Amino acid sequence: MQDFPFNLYLGTITLRLLTTVVLTGVIGWDRERFRKPAGLRTHILVGLGSALAMLISTLTGPVVNGVYQMDPRIAQNVLTGIGFLGAGTILHLKEGLVSGLTTAATLWVAAVIGLAAGCGFYSGALLTTVLVMLVLYLMNLLEDSLVDSLYHNMTVHAKITGHLTETVKEILRDDNIKIIRAETQVVSPSEKYIVIHFKPIPAAWGKSISRKVEKIPGVKEVLFNS
Repeated sequence: MQDFPFNLYLGTITLRLLTTVVLTGVIGWDRERFRKPAGLRTHILVGLGSALAMLISTLTGPVVNGVYQMDPRIAQNVLTGIGFLGAGTILHLKEGLVSGLTTAATLWVAAVIGLAAGCGFYSGALLTTVLVMLVLYLMNLLEDSLVDSLYHNMTVHAKITGHLTETVKEILRDDNIKIIRAETQVVSPSEKYIVIHFKPIPAAWGKSISRKVEKIPGVKEVLFNS
């Protein structure tokens, strides 16, 4: 069995793996704070696995003129395999919407960042992380602005109970209202706010639906914003 000089490059290996943890952790933190299916730990683990795969492909590759040559097949298999993990974060909702595509994309990017850090391409890994965070932040601002200007929403202040969000959405669906997205913000161990965005409807219609939602057990207050 051939012995590979892993111990000779222990400092480099450590630096590359720690760099991966930091960079992919930043992206994972963004997904974690929005309570996405794949958060901080998942992104770090994906990045670490990719970085280690790249290190293995580099340190176990053929040596030409004293230089280790990377085996590209390992990196290719990492990018292929990560697609299956990303697919697990994508959800098809009842309203015909698809959720989780952004998280699936950040998982794929985290894998590529890990590959970059694993082969020592620090500048590319760092610049990509910065650009990813800028895209996520700026697109959130733009999306919020568009949602506020193009759609109506209903804010429900309620106790934390099971299936409350789905109950509210069922009431809207029963009135043939097209739901765009729903958000939940926990404000205390016993209370939360549910914000549901939907296509514009007449104010009288919105007030009528608000009265129906107010009758749900556990609901404290309902605000309809047109």
